Amino acid sequence: MTLAQNSQIFPTDLGPLNPVWAELILGAVLFGLTFLILAKGVLPKISRTLAQREDAIEGGTERADDLRAEAVAIREQYEAELAEARHDAARIRSQATEEGSAAIAASRAEGIAERDRILAAGHEQIAVERETAERELSADVDAWARSLAGRIVGEPVGAERA
Repeated sequence: MTLAQNSQIFPTDLGPLNPVWAELILGAVLFGLTFLILAKGVLPKISRTLAQREDAIEGGTERADDLRAEAVAIREQYEAELAEARHDAARIRSQATEEGSAAIAASRAEGIAERDRILAAGHEQIAVERETAERELSADVDAWARSLAGRIVGEPVGAERA
């Protein structure tokens, strides 16, 4: 096809812009084939890949939200357990303080009772020793008094006179 033939199809002369029918038909056929290849082969794969990526991104976001919610729940549980442990520790400390005070009071009472028992035994022993000493001394004192009185008077006094 020459330029002259094209001018018969298009009544106006566009110069070098006049279309050539063979090139137009070949271009349209090649465009159609390219479109079909892209529409049937490449574009579904691209769409599937994009859908998978979007699903992965949304799924990752959902998993991250789930993990964040789980972490918050675990943290709340940990804080509750920690508060309970602190409460138990305070209760145990209070109980230990009470038991310690009771043990100190019992030991003190036992010590006081032991002290009183020892003091009573000591007083009793002292009383017995005093009685013994008084008996021994009174016999000696009587003998010394008679002897002294006898020396003063010049003759034996009391039981020594015989």
